[in-house]
Amino acid sequence: MNKIKDKLALMAPSAVFAEGEPLTVTVPAGEFYAVAKSLRDDPEMRFDFLVCMTGMDWGETLGVVYHLRSTEFGHEIVLRTETSDRENPELQSVCDLWEAAHLNEREVYDFYGIRFIGNPDMRRLYLRNDWVGYPFRKDYDASPEINPVRLESDESLDVVPGLQEEDGKVEETESVLFDDSEYVVNIGPQHPATHGVLRFRVSLEGEIVKKVDVNCGYIHRGIEKMCESLTYPQTLALTDRLDYLAAHQNRHALCMCVEKAMGIEVPERALYIRTIMDELNRLSSHLLFWSTLCMDLGALTAFFYGFRDREKVLDMMEETTGGRLIQNYNVIGGVMADIHPNLVKRVKEFITYLPPMLEEYDEVFTGNVIAQQRMKGIGVLTKEDAISYGVTGPSGRASGWHCDVRKLKPYGVYDKVDFKEIIRTGGDTFDRYLVRVDEIRESLHILEQLIDNVPAGDYAVKTKPIIRLPEGQFFSSVEASRGEFGVYIESRGDKYPYRMKFRSPCLPLVSVVDHLSRGYKIADLIAIGGSLDYVVPDVDR
Repeated sequence: MNKIKDKLALMAPSAVFAEGEPLTVTVPAGEFYAVAKSLRDDPEMRFDFLVCMTGMDWGETLGVVYHLRSTEFGHEIVLRTETSDRENPELQSVCDLWEAAHLNEREVYDFYGIRFIGNPDMRRLYLRNDWVGYPFRKDYDASPEINPVRLESDESLDVVPGLQEEDGKVEETESVLFDDSEYVVNIGPQHPATHGVLRFRVSLEGEIVKKVDVNCGYIHRGIEKMCESLTYPQTLALTDRLDYLAAHQNRHALCMCVEKAMGIEVPERALYIRTIMDELNRLSSHLLFWSTLCMDLGALTAFFYGFRDREKVLDMMEETTGGRLIQNYNVIGGVMADIHPNLVKRVKEFITYLPPMLEEYDEVFTGNVIAQQRMKGIGVLTKEDAISYGVTGPSGRASGWHCDVRKLKPYGVYDKVDFKEIIRTGGDTFDRYLVRVDEIRESLHILEQLIDNVPAGDYAVKTKPIIRLPEGQFFSSVEASRGEFGVYIESRGDKYPYRMKFRSPCLPLVSVVDHLSRGYKIADLIAIGGSLDYVVPDVDR
């Protein structure tokens, strides 16, 4: 990293470097784009993956924190930039460098009012177009009189605003999203195949998809903002309400981030239990994926088969955690209670039970000629595009991208078990389907290695009643069911986080729908969306 630091110092003489890992550098707004482009394009750096993008209000300035990673070299860097203009804040867009930035910049604009020069679509992402103010700013006026509950529908914009720089001058632009000649249909927000309250505006030419405009925010709850007024133990419960099919994994990431900041060493027994629960969570999620994708494609019998087997996983988890969907089990320093005496027996029985059922799944659906015709060659995502859009998890691995956090940055006891990272290279709907089915088998293999080897000892370490994180910035991530789920915390030394950001694995999955669907039939859009397996509450944080 010293070499990278030296290069950045030459490119941006005004850059300020902070000590620690990963390397953190603050770059003036005027030098930021050139630095970002070099970080991506330099053959010795190749920061091609925008992991996380976080809007910030630092009081006197507004800005953005970028977490970047090189998929080739594995190194990471944190890039920060800011503007002191709170009345008309503008920063250079990086959406031409990383496709993931398109929706992330819209999110930052929505909550902080920062407009990005070069992004052609500067609409709000979650809030109504007529919303007054920017709610994540520290000086935001939350009086209900300013933004009363409006009963009328929000206007759908067919012409969207943007910013472009010409000859050193920033000018307002307008881009036509849908013109009057286009035939536009709505899929959602009430539609079974959107897997939640999500709306796609789809331009069609006959049955062929020309364009898809994603409309988010129907169930946005402002969870990241809520965390700023909660203590760290209180924030844990909100992670379960993001991707509810990865509730245990999400909470694991936040616990890890706090533990890392405080230097807490989690007991080995707790690490084993967390890993077992993570894999049970993955099993329940992937079984639901299989069920709902089959149903989306018309295979109702398969839907019932998958739900039958998922129910067994939920029963096991409920007996120990007390919850089926929402599981408040992970705590800072370990887990809330020891495992139920029946868990070992029931897990071992399930490990024996499920493999024959998976063969039945293949017989009923995987090998079905109609199912294969609906999935093979449909919605192809290249490895390069997967990285640029930030599509991690099974969807990224179906495109040949080795992105499993359990392998890249082992946590829990993943470094003590033998398992395969499932990789396919076709990148189509069928490969995304197959990766998840094969990951079910690998989760069983992981559980088989762990369930008889849980060490004795404490299941949690005692922590102080009031938890205060030291001043600084902290980031941790886990391999959740749909991809990399990350937690970024900026602390001022208080018992409340100054800023808490959740890196959503599902926002990139939604952002790539337009790219994958163009040129395919409207029926294929349903198959593509189902194969991506996004969960809307994780998008609408």
